[in-house]
Amino acid sequence: MPVEVHVHNRHGSRVDPVPFLVTAGLAFAFALSFGPIYGLSYGLTLATSLAVSSTAFAVATAIAYQQLVRCAPPLDAGPLPPGPRVERLLYAGMGLGVLIVALTLPLL
Repeated sequence: MPVEVHVHNRHGSRVDPVPFLVTAGLAFAFALSFGPIYGLSYGLTLATSLAVSSTAFAVATAIAYQQLVRCAPPLDAGPLPPGPRVERLLYAGMGLGVLIVALTLPLL
């Protein structure tokens, strides 16, 4: 039996939780996969590296919740026009590219 999750924005309207869950999952994967390794390579202890990585994950999740749940338009608002959707996708792709390049810089 599938479980339905009802997520509401700041106006009480239902919103789709999937973008937030995907973003939080990616933040978890990046922060706790790369963070401790880079922390150890910069001379931090494992506990400190994990704490910094967990804090980065918590901050990224809070920002994603604010943007994708609290400020999201309701489900019955209709689809966004294609212009802003493509623009958001372009910015997200550029941000992910910058993140990946930034993660490879210490290896040079």
